[in-house]
Amino acid sequence: MSSMVGAGAGQAGSAEAEGDWMMPPLSVLLKRELTSEKIGKPDILHGLASRSKKGEDLTFLKTECQRVPGNGGTTFSVFALFDGHNGLAAAIYAKENLLNNILCAIPSGLTRDEWLAALPRALVAGFVKTDKDFQDKAEPSGTTVTFVIIDGWAVTVASVGDSRCILESADGSLYLLSADHRLDENKEEVERVTASGGEVGRLYLACGAEIGPLRCWPGGLCLSRSIGDVDVGEFIIPIPHVKQVKLSNAGGRLIISSDGVWDALTFESALNCSRGHPADIAANKIVQEAVLVKGLRDDTTCIVVDLLPPENISPFVSQPKKKGMRVLKNMFHKKPYDSPSHLLVRNYFGPYAVEELFEDGSAVLAQRLNMVYPICNMFKLLVCAVCQVKMKPGEGISVHAGSLKSGRVCLWEGPLLCQSCQFKKEAMEGKRPSRNLCRKPDGNEYY
Repeated sequence: MSSMVGAGAGQAGSAEAEGDWMMPPLSVLLKRELTSEKIGKPDILHGLASRSKKGEDLTFLKTECQRVPGNGGTTFSVFALFDGHNGLAAAIYAKENLLNNILCAIPSGLTRDEWLAALPRALVAGFVKTDKDFQDKAEPSGTTVTFVIIDGWAVTVASVGDSRCILESADGSLYLLSADHRLDENKEEVERVTASGGEVGRLYLACGAEIGPLRCWPGGLCLSRSIGDVDVGEFIIPIPHVKQVKLSNAGGRLIISSDGVWDALTFESALNCSRGHPADIAANKIVQEAVLVKGLRDDTTCIVVDLLPPENISPFVSQPKKKGMRVLKNMFHKKPYDSPSHLLVRNYFGPYAVEELFEDGSAVLAQRLNMVYPICNMFKLLVCAVCQVKMKPGEGISVHAGSLKSGRVCLWEGPLLCQSCQFKKEAMEGKRPSRNLCRKPDGNEYY
């Protein structure tokens, strides 16, 4: 799957480039791809702004992580937003443990491309393990998570809940990199929750009128996915929506915000009020605009991340550094056809393309862990696919056990789960009572 934005310019330095809007020949595209590889990693600039109402929004910003410890050439960046509810405990726990749980789920000794290919499964495993371990503490708190990993020009986003991440590419096109797991916004999730034993409905007034958003009962949570929320039930799952894209070397801007922003602003409004500003000022502008529109009704947090071509880029057409940097600044607040400088930008940075590498939002754990060949061969068989505990031959349980697919696969084949993680999987699917079994006043059980 791929998503292409805009049309490529002609060869660098060509006199015909200005009037020719046709797709360039394959040789030119290949040359650009090779040039893109030589450009190296982007410069990453970020800004953070927050206004607190409940004090339950937390962020995690780390720009010097390493795929290979001690190897500075394997750095990647992480930007995460945790919007807690019913207390801070789940948000704090996820902030302190989620990254490590994700990295522990990635086998060692992989190349960069293999590491990126293994990342979607590792994100699922890390989210589920973090949720399982936190629920063992029996604390009622929960949190949404929007977790962004940037490695070179590749951006991978995993999300549960209603915080969102959007991308604006260099030509002004908008890409949604996360999912909205509010029950009001997702009919499939409503059907999944009810099929797993939950009840979905709105609050009732004494007069019988319904008010507010759809909620899951018990607990009254208006989300279908989160980390924590042991008091609600296992059908509120931590399996994230994951999307991975590759930006062109023209770069782009990410906006990661809590629902305090998105309940007040559309995606386009957030982009419009931040264009033309560096990341730190842009984040403040977005938060100020959200509070201006609806007041400070909720914690309102925004992270802006700019991926910019490095200053030592080798352009297709040699340009003075200052001129090249001026064009770079303009590209975030003007579409290329709004300015006569767009041809220079196109020649300098190459085509505006955002390539979709991976996307999966399925709630079925077996599907999310069962990667296709050859990615599946990167993972060890006798290791639990979620918690990474080592198992002896015969101890593991196939993720397909009990599913419709189980009759068509060898159940001793992977991915395998330990018994504890298999219980977790069955509970999320409504096949086993939640660890927090509740009863209605009439004596009927909630699971």
